[in-house]
Amino acid sequence: MTEQRHPFFQVPQTVRATSEGDFDFPIFYFDASNLLAFFLGDRDAAAAHLSGTGLQPALTIGNRALVALSHYEYRRTGIGAYNEVGLALPVLPEGAPQVRNPIHAFYGAVDERHLGLHVLDLPVTTALACTGGREVYGFPKFVTEIPFRLDRNGFETSVLDPDGQGNIFSLSGRLLPGVPVPPMSLVLYSHLQGEMLRSTVNVRGRMTLRPAHGLRLQVGESNHRMANNLRELGLEGARPVVVMDTHRFQSRLNAGVPIGKGAAPVVHAPIDTATTTLH
Repeated sequence: MTEQRHPFFQVPQTVRATSEGDFDFPIFYFDASNLLAFFLGDRDAAAAHLSGTGLQPALTIGNRALVALSHYEYRRTGIGAYNEVGLALPVLPEGAPQVRNPIHAFYGAVDERHLGLHVLDLPVTTALACTGGREVYGFPKFVTEIPFRLDRNGFETSVLDPDGQGNIFSLSGRLLPGVPVPPMSLVLYSHLQGEMLRSTVNVRGRMTLRPAHGLRLQVGESNHRMANNLRELGLEGARPVVVMDTHRFQSRLNAGVPIGKGAAPVVHAPIDTATTTLH
């Protein structure tokens, strides 16, 4: 397990208790594949989803707002193997300086960055990953099946409705040639018990940046909250503007830090249903 001995993972950990048992933080992700797709969605819908959260859309063009849809196949982590999909909006806390250079804002030092992501939906494939995300971060997680295939021929995934109503959505198609780029460490904003949390994710790996017109998103017949969120954002039948992907994703998910009170809580569905380069 040479990855575990890499200096990237040689940081102190603390223990947090959850209803599924104790978690070590940061949570380490040693071996994973990831495809991150950026779409242009409806700006008014994005702003409506952020109403009362203390956050505002950060990257907009006219009546469009950037929307992120990130897909993970975690093969080895501190909380076991699982798959995950995150539907998120790039955001700024209200009153923060506006973004002038998006590239610098995404790649700047994560501990000094205002630009972050606010997750609208976060399906996962295990109860353990679901409980930790909900109880420690306030993430809107739910458990369901998430098939995942990323190879030279393309990408194919879907999120199944946990109530058996078919697909929430699918994203599939051919991946076009791209160029190598460094990965992006992340800032995540969430709400837990009336407080806004700011959590950082340190990421390392090798990514490929690709034009994305070979992929298309299809929303299924599901009436699940995530399907409705995708429809409201105008993403039915949409093609990403750009994608980034890798089979060499590693990260540290750090515990959230409270940064404010009074923000609206996230509404959840029932639980049943430091950037570096790998060498």
